[in-house]
Amino acid sequence: MIRRPPRSTQMRSSAASDVYKRQTLDDKNTLILASLLEREAKGLDDKKIVAGILLNRLHLAMPLQVDASVQYAKDSLLKPEKYWQPITREDLKIDSPYNTYKNSGLPPSPICNPGLNSLIAAYHPSPTDYIYYIHDTTGQIHYAKTLDEHNANVAKYLR
Repeated sequence: MIRRPPRSTQMRSSAASDVYKRQTLDDKNTLILASLLEREAKGLDDKKIVAGILLNRLHLAMPLQVDASVQYAKDSLLKPEKYWQPITREDLKIDSPYNTYKNSGLPPSPICNPGLNSLIAAYHPSPTDYIYYIHDTTGQIHYAKTLDEHNANVAKYLR
């Protein structure tokens, strides 16, 4: 059993800690967040950072823009033979409450069954000033604090 400590014990000394003081999720939404982390990051450290980024985006009322939620939406609609395939730009237009490019906030329910590390990361996110992240062609995550930094990462790692 994962025990959730009071949110105040999760604070760190960081410029981002204000976000964590104001951003609290109930258990249902924490489970939804954990499901996104399960599909978006591999290791516990990356999951914690991505959790912090997604909480930052929620606080800023930014779209989460989580590719895994679009994959889920696409797969739920099309029922393909093989699930969790990479998405295309056209897929970002899918009309679904799970499309976090078109809809603000978390999806309405989990997109998968999260593992222990994803649950830990959702309950214990890393306070961070990052707002953006991308996966390169090897699966490594690159983080950015600004849109300019993010665009530089896209140019460097994805083109």
